[in-house]
Amino acid sequence: MSQGPVPYGTPITLDQAKKVMAGAEAEAKANGWSVVIYIVDSTDHLVLVQRLDNTQYGSIIVAEGKARTALNFRRPSKAFQDLIGGAGPGSGFLSFHHITAVQGGLPIIVDGKIIGAIGVSGVTSAQDEQIATAGITALTG
Repeated sequence: MSQGPVPYGTPITLDQAKKVMAGAEAEAKANGWSVVIYIVDSTDHLVLVQRLDNTQYGSIIVAEGKARTALNFRRPSKAFQDLIGGAGPGSGFLSFHHITAVQGGLPIIVDGKIIGAIGVSGVTSAQDEQIATAGITALTG
């Protein structure tokens, strides 16, 4: 029997978001990657954003979109990339507003509830998600 989607929880705190940001930034810097890291809480409000030196300005909008997609649809943004990449019925998502169908956005789940989301943009989509994962791991272990 399916449990359904992961429920939303109490919004991520600033201290929690700082831990996520520090872990993500460390991963990006360790690899020499210039990115934007964007963190929203479970109510879809901005908590933290930073653009590492020399990151293209367009990555700000993309990182925001990835974070909001992961939060609002309670799944990694890559899920939409995969749907669209498979064409067929998934191509309908191209017309939906407020979906950034690119890997690199992840919900932040603590104690089985979504407390926020992180979006990263600036390098390849897989590398963006690697950075986002490192950020979440810095919080959750």
